[in-house]
Amino acid sequence: MARNTLEAWIPEEYETSRVIQSINQISAVEALAARIPMGSDTKHVPRTAGMGVDVVAKGGAYGEDTSLNDEVLLTAVKFGKAARIAEEDINDSVANVIEAKMIGWSKSYAKMIDNASLAVSAAANGTTVPFTSLYQLLNTTDATLSYTGGTNITTAASAGLPTYTEFSTAIGNVESGDYFDPGNMVAIAHPAFRKSLRGVVDGQSRPIFNENGAGTPDTIFGVPVRWSLGAKISATATPTPTGRPIMAFVNPELMLLGVRSGPESVFIDGRDGLSALTDESILKMRARRGWAYGHPNGASILVG
Repeated sequence: MARNTLEAWIPEEYETSRVIQSINQISAVEALAARIPMGSDTKHVPRTAGMGVDVVAKGGAYGEDTSLNDEVLLTAVKFGKAARIAEEDINDSVANVIEAKMIGWSKSYAKMIDNASLAVSAAANGTTVPFTSLYQLLNTTDATLSYTGGTNITTAASAGLPTYTEFSTAIGNVESGDYFDPGNMVAIAHPAFRKSLRGVVDGQSRPIFNENGAGTPDTIFGVPVRWSLGAKISATATPTPTGRPIMAFVNPELMLLGVRSGPESVFIDGRDGLSALTDESILKMRARRGWAYGHPNGASILVG
């Protein structure tokens, strides 16, 4: 017998949900990126190459800007998972099994969205590689944007032990460009960098890394650091990447996160339909997101 009811997907309340709080604590992308509402599966977002300025003589004609104006395309991809929960576990457990599952999903999603957005090393295919990651973007030549692939990527000669020069070179790749904004720059890094950073000093033996107390972000070269467990290179998007860690110097205004829906959940009661044969209910969680980074000259990556 087919089901005769359709449960609605229930969105998480942004300000009060423990699921949202968990995601924002773990995901740098969800917490920092410019959120672009999406009313359909795709959305074109304007990207400008800047605009020039001239000195205009009194009564003189204004020169016309010739900078390139184009756009980036956000395509929503669904991140989801379903969990079967036995009726006995729901009825007998003192703990809230459903909420525990939702929190567990939120943590995995938070790491996966960061990995997919920042550190996947392959071209986007809409499935195992949902987006063009920042790492892939910086590895790709784009003549229309005057960017040569690999220019803004610095790879440490000794894996796991970047030197002062390598850290300095990485941040310098952004500081020397037209998209440098000292008031907005953030470093997103895998926590694996913490150990090596503690021993790195400049020419006057001053540490470049400052570990601050609760509520105050750590800094490198005075730039706030946001730690992300998804910031490791991976061939496909995953919540458990195993490649080399990265530190990305970014401008959050150029981090474009398309928000189509979610995080949201639906609980399908196992007392109806075919699931009634097993006394199992199904909890589904999902979020639909798009991603693009505004301009390759506005970011750099250090591979640790």
